[in-house]
Amino acid sequence: MTTTTHDAHTDTPAGRAPAPRPAAGRVSPTGEALRRALDGRYHDLKQRWRDTISAADVVRDPTWDLETAREWALAQMVSLVERGHLVAGFPAALGGIGNQADSVAQFEMLALGDLSLTIKSGVQHGLFGGAINNLGTQWHHETYLPGTMDCSITGCFAMTELGHGSDVQSLETTITYLPDTDEFEVDSPTPTARKAYIGNAAKDGKWAAVFGQLLVAGENQGVHVAMVRIREEDLTPAAGVTIGDQGHKGGLLGVDNGTLAFDHVRIPRRQLLNRYGGVNDEGVYESAIASKNARFFTMLGTLVRGRICVGGGAASAARKALSIATRYATKRTQFRAPGLGEEIRLLDYQTHQRKLLPNIAKAYAYGFAMNELMDQLQRVTDAAGSDPKASRELESRAAAMKAVLTRWANDTIQVCREACGGAGYMSENGLTMLRQDADVFATFEGDNTVLLQLVAKSLLQGYKQTWGDMDLRGTAQATARMVGETVLERTTARAVIDRLVASAARRPESAQLTSRGWHVQMFEDRERHTLEGLAKRMRAAGKASTEDSFTAINACQEHMLAAARAHTDRVVLEAFIAGIEAVGDPYVKSVLIQVCDLYALTVLEENKGWLLEHERIDSTRAKAISQQVLDLSARLSHQAIPLVEGLGANEEWLNSAILR
Repeated sequence: MTTTTHDAHTDTPAGRAPAPRPAAGRVSPTGEALRRALDGRYHDLKQRWRDTISAADVVRDPTWDLETAREWALAQMVSLVERGHLVAGFPAALGGIGNQADSVAQFEMLALGDLSLTIKSGVQHGLFGGAINNLGTQWHHETYLPGTMDCSITGCFAMTELGHGSDVQSLETTITYLPDTDEFEVDSPTPTARKAYIGNAAKDGKWAAVFGQLLVAGENQGVHVAMVRIREEDLTPAAGVTIGDQGHKGGLLGVDNGTLAFDHVRIPRRQLLNRYGGVNDEGVYESAIASKNARFFTMLGTLVRGRICVGGGAASAARKALSIATRYATKRTQFRAPGLGEEIRLLDYQTHQRKLLPNIAKAYAYGFAMNELMDQLQRVTDAAGSDPKASRELESRAAAMKAVLTRWANDTIQVCREACGGAGYMSENGLTMLRQDADVFATFEGDNTVLLQLVAKSLLQGYKQTWGDMDLRGTAQATARMVGETVLERTTARAVIDRLVASAARRPESAQLTSRGWHVQMFEDRERHTLEGLAKRMRAAGKASTEDSFTAINACQEHMLAAARAHTDRVVLEAFIAGIEAVGDPYVKSVLIQVCDLYALTVLEENKGWLLEHERIDSTRAKAISQQVLDLSARLSHQAIPLVEGLGANEEWLNSAILR
């Protein structure tokens, strides 16, 4: 990056009043440079969105009723596609523009506008289209993908059932091969087999990618996916398909969620998405992957992009909320300074700085971590299955980031709502709709608790494939062998981090609070100790009797969540370090170093109970960490506007009356 000339106000030292804000719609030079740094290699793509997409394209009126919101979401999705957006990740030969990583970057940008529109496209292009793209063959691609891209073939991702959500392997829907007619029969054999909460099902979907147990010659081959017509062109239900509308929800009103049930619906054999397994011309099931469990995880692994998108979309929603609340805090005044007569800005209060600045620091940290995750997705996609280890690492990282980012987003949007007082509760100011729409991100594309357990399981055993057919007791026994063998996987900043850790040991204790090497050591130590402690507990659980093994292992669940969070915190910190290392502008780099300090110390402060209990710090250092968080928040509050500009949302997209 070339060096940028910055406005004088961006260099304002602490204690001096900040200079005037840039005019509405304009971005300060520092804000632009921060935006470029945070976008990373996706900057050109994201900037095209900022330059060509207006608020009218992506901002929804919060007062619209259910039907109006649904009609708007469909119309805007079609409009964006017609202008060449939303088709990244599909084959270029069929009209796709951009790769898998680009499609996630698109999702992040769309989420800065409206989450209903984001999820509408996410269902159509990401989930339904992704299932066809990743699980289908060339015939499926040529038959369904062009219409999926231009929205003439509207579709659903019919996985979740009333009786089974996270436990996909236990789905009850059946897809039975009928050799006499060379067809499959799709059926919902029980009331709990009804597909539920399915986006695009209630109103717009004509097709569904239906997940069910594949039954061939009396043998269950595990979960597979079939393309099933659910509506005719006039949108009346197809024969044998019962469709329900789940109506008004707590958010995402523009997404028409519904239910689907199938009554012995017959489809041609070729409509099974059979890239990883299907019935051949002789009516015999065949797959290159012999193990049913391995086949199941391979199939689900190809759909990991959806989980990455949800994490990135939630983070975008939090960025938008922080942009609204921070901008408001620089304008809104409350009470007069003693002896001065001037009212005090909200952002000049320590408690307000404490609410917003640490979360802005997290927004940057998670942004850099998302960039790494998107790069990782593209590498795995390009490898086309030739690197199973990398695929498993990607699945674990995606699960971790989705769980952490969606939890943070929900918490942060609420903080921002409260930071705007009564104004934040007014629909016209944009925060209540964000809060409603982001709520469900914590549970769709994987419940966060389940995902963190998946991460811990992956950390303990190395890779999910090893756990394959193990029951709980076998899992615990295998875990025992991992004690002391865990090696922390470095991110792309390995050489830089090793140098920082080495230099930290040479610094005096008084300087360690802002020593990046010390931060890394604390994060690593917490991860390693928590993981080894979990492994020891699992070893003990593995010695329990068969009757007691579930109780013993169940008692480790909170420990599993703690290990997963500690791992994710360390990965995010290292991604932030790598992101800073790539910045060429010395001034912007210096700002980001302070932001990274605030992120690291905020996480350490949030976990100082653990650090104290395990004697990593004493009470004096614990107090010093908290004071440093306050000091950094105050210092960075003078950069508040450039910092939120750097988060990437066009001011007009914020759709907040209090900023106009």
